[in-house]
Amino acid sequence: MHEMSLCEGIIQILEDESDKQGFQKVKQIWLEIGALSHVEPQAMYFCFDAVKQNTLAADAKLTILDIPGTAWCMNCAKNVKIKQRYDECPHCGSVQLQVTEGEEMKIKELEVE
Repeated sequence: MHEMSLCEGIIQILEDESDKQGFQKVKQIWLEIGALSHVEPQAMYFCFDAVKQNTLAADAKLTILDIPGTAWCMNCAKNVKIKQRYDECPHCGSVQLQVTEGEEMKIKELEVE
């Protein structure tokens, strides 16, 4: 389960930013996860609850914002929504799609004290 190591990485980022910015406690985290990122949101909730114990995020609430997959169709020159890689263009049926959004996972916002 790679979500555990991702959550450990989030805690490390929070600790690094705490040192830089001087906050002592994280109250809430908004995390953007793309539909094409191969990250399971429910596993992230579970793993985050496990790794946040005894850290500056021990009482933090995690909110996951879903980012849909989108791609540029090279055949019909349209932006299209996709659910997974190698989907066909819903307009022309082409498989020549370049992913433009939905692969990311990033901390969008923090509420800290």
